[in-house]
Amino acid sequence: MTGPRVVVTGAGRGIGAALAAAFIADGASVVVNDLDTQAARETAARLGAVAVPGDAASREGVAALIEAARAELGGIDVFCANAGVAPGGGADAPEALWAAAWEVNVMAHVRAAELLLPEWLERGEGRFIATVSAAGLLTMLGSAPYSVSKHAALAFAEWLSATYRHRGIRVHALCPQGVRTQILEESGELGKALMAATALEPEQVAADVLQAIAEERFMILPHPEVARFYAARAGDPDHWLDAMNHLQRKFVEEQS
Repeated sequence: MTGPRVVVTGAGRGIGAALAAAFIADGASVVVNDLDTQAARETAARLGAVAVPGDAASREGVAALIEAARAELGGIDVFCANAGVAPGGGADAPEALWAAAWEVNVMAHVRAAELLLPEWLERGEGRFIATVSAAGLLTMLGSAPYSVSKHAALAFAEWLSATYRHRGIRVHALCPQGVRTQILEESGELGKALMAATALEPEQVAADVLQAIAEERFMILPHPEVARFYAARAGDPDHWLDAMNHLQRKFVEEQS
């Protein structure tokens, strides 16, 4: 094993696979996790990583992943909580979709941190990278479960950093807008209308993550304009909500 020991969830494709490749190119030893067993094994084989497929959200699944990763790598220095789901719908979305968004987008992070923190705090270092999305800073029209759960993911990352940074725990929140991944393809017409034009390649997002680590920045914004939108939202919420509602109405009118 050489370099930092890294676990990346949701790494069978997309941002996760790009993160795994970037870490390996930077000298890390990497465990690739994905619920899709074939995708995890294919990505690991292509990159020279270790495949540990399985559920990265449930209490049992997270525990099994961390135990296997520690056995394979000898320990974990960096954990990338990247797996995510993006169900559509609003307040009327089935409760099963709300539950899935909460389990994968939020509780997976909480459960991983619960198991990682004791060791990290004992040795005074550890790094947690949460793939949040710009939806966690702003919102995502057309997907209430995704928006709400990503806001919670950001809140948990902020809490981790505020609570433990003086004890050597480094936390990063990755908040891109559109990225050319399966999630963008499945985001529906509204999602594509909002994000496709400025969508980035996963490799660019991964490069931004490594740069943020080097600079010890909490917030990672591959789309710099998100910082401006976030400031506008905080500074004048009503104006920002009017603008978002305008986008919503415009899309509905174009579809009718």
